Amino acid sequence: MSLDQMKSNKQKKKRNRFIFRTAILAVLVAAVVFALVSHLKEDNGGYKVGDKAPDFKLQQISQNHDAEAIQLSDLEGKGVMLNFWATWCKPCKEEMPYMQELYPEYKDKGIEIVAVSLDGTELVVDRFIDDYGLTFPILHDKTSEVRDLYKVVPLPSTFFINPDGEIQEVVNGALSLESLEGYLQEIQP
Repeated sequence: MSLDQMKSNKQKKKRNRFIFRTAILAVLVAAVVFALVSHLKEDNGGYKVGDKAPDFKLQQISQNHDAEAIQLSDLEGKGVMLNFWATWCKPCKEEMPYMQELYPEYKDKGIEIVAVSLDGTELVVDRFIDDYGLTFPILHDKTSEVRDLYKVVPLPSTFFINPDGEIQEVVNGALSLESLEGYLQEIQP
């Protein structure tokens, strides 16, 4: 084999390796693009109006530590405002007084306000309950299981559930007193 033939063979091998590597890279890029596009097309928005609200059971936070766990399905027949929040969330802090203001009146009308805290510890939530004088049930989702179940992303996020257990409205972001009262009236039994 001549020197020119050896150089030619070496160049062919290099070119073949380059083509092979380029083809592999193109396949990988195509796979990533396909995965991203497929993911974006999927409905990752969580549950929507008309969907049955997924059932869950969480422990209620109580200062005397004797509060019971609450299971959503036990509230069927009532309207339920299911609010996801955290003590470090400024908009959450702003809407809590509205929830407390309306709670006694709407509890008598068959509506339960249930707030699910996504905080890491109960201690900060206990302090928050004291500071705001909250009397409605506060549940602790310490493992984020319910947050993941409902696919909650922004805080606060609120699900208004009618007496049949169906989601009637989903609100991402803080509620004003007027909007909160309007949604509560819509889920009255």
